[in-house]
Amino acid sequence: MFDTILLAVDGSEHALRATAAAAEMARKHQSRLWVVTVVSPLPGTYAAGLGADNVTKLENFQQEQAQELLEQTKANLGEVAAHAQTEVLHGTPAEMILQAVETYQADLVVMGSRGLGRLGGLLLGSQSQRVIQHANCPVLLVK
Repeated sequence: MFDTILLAVDGSEHALRATAAAAEMARKHQSRLWVVTVVSPLPGTYAAGLGADNVTKLENFQQEQAQELLEQTKANLGEVAAHAQTEVLHGTPAEMILQAVETYQADLVVMGSRGLGRLGGLLLGSQSQRVIQHANCPVLLVK
């Protein structure tokens, strides 16, 4: 039923539970699994105040943290980890997830209902809301 599942993670508790759900779905449907995380760009005014060297250091740190998150997520996938692909995306989370849906031709998106974002929605995270509204495939939100 689902040939390709896209799992979007951010390190939150909801994302951890979404990982378990995606692993189960991938096992059940023998799906390809793409695991992504998104590194958001630094706000321009913030970045300008840091200086170019510090911005580069911060961006490198964010990339390393994102890679570590993907490695930990893969470890949590169990037996389907061997077949999972991972990628760090750069940009606004919802936009990058929606772009990944198209790129990987995902049949299902699995993500946490609320993430680590600073200004999330009251009932659902704002990024989750955007993905639900604009994805061209089913979206499974996990609490």
